[in-house]
Amino acid sequence: MNNISAIKDAINTDREGLAALADVLTGIEGELTAALDLVSSMKGRLIVTGLGKSGHVGAKLAATFASTGTPAFFLHPAEASHGDLGMVQPSDVIFALSWSGETRELSDVISYAKRRAVPMIALTGKPDSTLARAADVALVLPQVREACPHNLAPTTSTLLQMALGDAIAVAVLQMKGFSEESFHGFHPGGSLGAALKQVDEIMHKGDALPLVTTGTAVIAALSELSSKGFGIVGVTDGQTLVGVITDGDIRRYLEKNADATMKGALHDTTAGEIMTKGSVTLTGDMIAGEALSILQERRISAAFVVDDDAPLGLVTLLRLLNRGTA
Repeated sequence: MNNISAIKDAINTDREGLAALADVLTGIEGELTAALDLVSSMKGRLIVTGLGKSGHVGAKLAATFASTGTPAFFLHPAEASHGDLGMVQPSDVIFALSWSGETRELSDVISYAKRRAVPMIALTGKPDSTLARAADVALVLPQVREACPHNLAPTTSTLLQMALGDAIAVAVLQMKGFSEESFHGFHPGGSLGAALKQVDEIMHKGDALPLVTTGTAVIAALSELSSKGFGIVGVTDGQTLVGVITDGDIRRYLEKNADATMKGALHDTTAGEIMTKGSVTLTGDMIAGEALSILQERRISAAFVVDDDAPLGLVTLLRLLNRGTA
């Protein structure tokens, strides 16, 4: 078997495992509902624990829950036995992962949960295991073949743990009404944080805004266009935005009036006569990622931010990209 065939076989095995997981969900709806109720209504934190590959999955799941509005942290079962159990309170919920359900290092966590009446959810592949029997809610995954050709290395089994754990996090997210704005609160850095910023946080505003009125002469509008350097000028009736003039509008206007006198073309014609009406506008509470999508879809480099049609700011494609929005 060549290397590519091995990769394809592994992926097919994983796909079969996920299909098996989807098939058993109907049979564990009661347990899933109970688990969701425990996590969504808890007053404390979700304590995720597991050892080995299950521990690595658990650490990732703890991060997913925490970043989507459910306070969570990963508790290493070996460290738990040496004092870290003191971080677990009765208001918490324990989420324990073990494919076999017989991980010896989890015994102290299980005993502590029983002694302190801490609710526990088990994610395991063995319904009659010690962990499954001790848990308040046991989520039992289907028995699947590992993608490992020897059926030994945890591969497909850890994929199923990750898949169901992520799905539970997503369901809790929705139950709590966790929004894009909420997500931004937990992701202020990086490209994700940039994409989730609101437009009013990054827009140009104040004296930087390129604005003229409808009665402004074209020559003055051209001066505003050049001095502000955004390639666009907003045209107002004194209060509301009624149109825009871009570099392209100026070029097309001058080409069309090439035979006109300089005075007539630049001094006697007003911004209101050459502006483009019905321009694309944004709102201040719009997510930056959405604003970027609008500019790219409409193939424009800038758009004004308005409130009741009054111009508040300007967002440019360059500004969004420089801030890491993608």
